[in-house]
This record gives sequence, structure tokens and C-alpha cells, in this order.
Amino acid sequence: MFTVNQYFAGKVTSLAFQGDQLPATAGVMAAGDYQFNTSADEVLTSLSGELQVQLSPEADWQTFVAGGQFSVPAHSQFQLKV
Repeated sequence: MFTVNQYFAGKVTSLAFQGDQLPATAGVMAAGDYQFNTSADEVLTSLSGELQVQLSPEADWQTFVAGGQFSVPAHSQFQLKV
């Protein structure tokens, strides 16, 4: 079944579901600056627009456009600008 999650006063919404092999989510984000924490390894793919991502406080900001993909390790924190 599906689970809807909302974060940051509704500016980020995700639809979570169990895939054939792994859990997956599809999400939408309003323009803004966000900080996320992970509990599991995650692979994020931008489907539209542009994301700026800082994967750790020491890392440089990276830009991802539609089709861009990045990985985030479990038990970490990252910054995201939409």
C-alpha cells in the first residue's frame, strides 16, 4: 500500500511504496532550502527542475538537473536547495 509523508509544512511531499525488491518513494518539493537525514542508503533522481546538493558539511555544492542522480549513505545528513 502507499504512504503519504509531508515535511517542512507541506513544502515536501513523498509517496512511499514497497517495490518488487526495495522500498521506493516519489516526491515533489517546492522551491526552498532543506536539510534531510537518512536512515538507509538512498539514491535520488531529479525528474524535473534543478537541485543543488551538499552531501556533507565539508563537501562542495553540486547541481543536478532532470535525469541527474546522486547517492546518500545511511545515517547521514545532506542539504538540498530546490
